[in-house]
Amino acid sequence: MKAKRPVSMAVTGLAAAAVLVGLPMCAAAGNSAPTGGAGAAVGAAELPKVNMAAVLKAAQIDPQRPDQTLTDGAAKHVRKVERELAERGVLEQKYVDGHYGTATLEAYSAFQRSLGYDGLAANGIPGHRSLTALGDRAFDVTHIVQPGKRVTYDGATFNKRTKDMLLESQRLTGVTFAVEQGSYNPGGDPTSAGTHDGGGAVDLYVDGMSPKKRTEVVRAMRKVGFAAWYRSPEQGDWGPHIHAVALADPDLSEPARAQTGDYYLGKNGLANDLPDDGPKVKPIRTWEGYQRTH
Repeated sequence: MKAKRPVSMAVTGLAAAAVLVGLPMCAAAGNSAPTGGAGAAVGAAELPKVNMAAVLKAAQIDPQRPDQTLTDGAAKHVRKVERELAERGVLEQKYVDGHYGTATLEAYSAFQRSLGYDGLAANGIPGHRSLTALGDRAFDVTHIVQPGKRVTYDGATFNKRTKDMLLESQRLTGVTFAVEQGSYNPGGDPTSAGTHDGGGAVDLYVDGMSPKKRTEVVRAMRKVGFAAWYRSPEQGDWGPHIHAVALADPDLSEPARAQTGDYYLGKNGLANDLPDDGPKVKPIRTWEGYQRTH
């Protein structure tokens, strides 16, 4: 771990007395801050900032890229994370490049395991606690994303963040959703290929929905921060449904993370790697981004 930079402080007279009794210097000097010379105090150096939301975006997209393209607005934050992973010996220095590719994903997973985490908590996607631990004395974490506690909705398990997103999608469309499959459901449906093993994932029944209404629901879900698609029986061994994964959810399973990355890259999230076949919603926003604009 890196040690804090030493802080120098020159104090004399009344200012020194203030330090001894724990008072702010301006209070000891009649609310007049000292100006220049030996009476000026130098505060502790401010740590660099790492934008958690930006790192999460890169962690979803970059492993799905066919090249080393950097994610806009994320690379400088990813580099800070990678430097600390390299400091801890879990990432080779050559991968400290701002690209959150598979090497960084695996290194972050190794760091999570070093903290005693396993399963979803060691998925290689930064959570608030592990990212804060990594940044100890090196950086501060901003734009925090929290999935929240596990809750139920229509009989299925979700985290609070995903449930809030579903409720807002309902409000926008006027449709009462019927859940076919929720999150944190390992082995629940073999056709899901592990997508629902972690958080952020949901399948909705579409019985009684017209094609127009299905599209409206998918569009609303994308608007609030889901990677969402209508899935037809022609695409796989499943009945018609709407499948969605919450962007930037730190609890995503690996298949779900891959689907969110594909969504950002304009793909359909299926093994056939075809172009996205859903309604276009630009710009792509997370739940937190949607909340800031509404």
